[in-house]
Amino acid sequence: MRWSVPGAAGAESWRGARVIEQESTLATTAPQGVPGPSPGPGATPLPPELAPAAVERWRSSSGAVVDLLAQARELGGVCAVRLGPRPTVLVTDPEAVRHVLALHPDRYVKRSHRARVLVGDGVLSATGEPWKRQRRLLQAEFTGAGIRRYEQRIAGAARRAADRWAQCARTGTPTDVGEDMRFFALDTIWRSLTGHPLDETTDRELAAVEAVGAALPSTPSASADATELRTAVAADLARIDAVAEHAITAARRGEAGPDGPGLLHVLVDAGKTRPEYTDQLMRDELVTLLAAGHETTATTLSWLYLLLARHPEARRWALGAGGMGSPGRERAIRALVSETLRLYPPAWLMPRHAIEDDTLTGYRIAAGTDIFVCPYLTHRDPALWPEPNRFAPERFTAADEDRPSSRHGAYYPFGIGARACLGAQFAMREMTVLLEHLLPAFTPSFHTTPTSAVFGLTVRPDGPMPATITPVPDGS
Repeated sequence: MRWSVPGAAGAESWRGARVIEQESTLATTAPQGVPGPSPGPGATPLPPELAPAAVERWRSSSGAVVDLLAQARELGGVCAVRLGPRPTVLVTDPEAVRHVLALHPDRYVKRSHRARVLVGDGVLSATGEPWKRQRRLLQAEFTGAGIRRYEQRIAGAARRAADRWAQCARTGTPTDVGEDMRFFALDTIWRSLTGHPLDETTDRELAAVEAVGAALPSTPSASADATELRTAVAADLARIDAVAEHAITAARRGEAGPDGPGLLHVLVDAGKTRPEYTDQLMRDELVTLLAAGHETTATTLSWLYLLLARHPEARRWALGAGGMGSPGRERAIRALVSETLRLYPPAWLMPRHAIEDDTLTGYRIAAGTDIFVCPYLTHRDPALWPEPNRFAPERFTAADEDRPSSRHGAYYPFGIGARACLGAQFAMREMTVLLEHLLPAFTPSFHTTPTSAVFGLTVRPDGPMPATITPVPDGS
């Protein structure tokens, strides 16, 4: 099998690294807005727009795009910034977030996804009826009983990670915490797809997934040459295709790993009765699940360990909430994860495209407008989150009516609405299981830590995370 890779509607690659401060903060430069054209008496106004001079200063500074968006956000929860020939509308207000993502996804649609050069027509980038069919097939595998079917695979990957840290602790061998989180997340999704633990050869070849991801545009606001992009990553795409071909062929022969058949076998079975599930689509779905199913988990866990290094009291708080396996401890660990996702939502930017004229919280949105929904900025809005830059996992143990996240649109690390992340429950479960194994037993002592956050397709630490692993006596 050989697969073609469709072109992606790309973007100028604004890949600035944002400095991580002791308590991460947003830009506080006073916004400079310009009024839009006068709408006339009684007409709906356009969103306020960041002054062109501010955009030019940002361009000359080579800053991260999130810094520019943070300046624009000071104009309001619906505002405009001119990144290309026409303004892009930035959406961070919860009511507007709900309107775009949950209430009217038919008006605000995904265009060709930035990752399409990697994932093709997989469920992440598909639209319309094909997306609905693909989503229905996979949905059951990632909720409720579906997740329970993969519980032993998650636990197996977590035990493997714990065994590695135990060996590092015994021998005094340093490790890279970010790399360990990456391997755990990839091991988990590979077991879930194929029934096999991740082996070193497959892991080495699948490094190509991250290499392609690093080459993709960080925002979809300007055009990029898709042909040039495909050429630049052709060798990595060939490595990914070879892994996919081998796995699909094995599944088609009925071969299952020690954990039994996996998600890939579901796709192969679908291909027996659904002509749309061609070899190409199976490849695209496999790569989509690999890419989306490991990078977001790995980056969240990496951020969590960096935050715990700054706030060791949070680890003690979580472990003190109950004994091993108790509901109290599980709730506290989930709160650690939820607060990390608030500060560093992996999908920090959710682009949409308005396909019809609309009114959004009192502002006129013209058909053809690009929309940036930005959970990173919503999650750090002081009007929604007291002390928004403080790491405070106890926020997520409050009663539902007091919890900021209960206000739909104030907290959405996995998105909301019909296109919310398919694997959200799966990701929360695997992170919780891993932390139940690692937190009571080990503490990493970092030699150095990243000083910047990189805002690409995801927001990730910029640099290695070398550490010595110290065992914790009696899980204290």
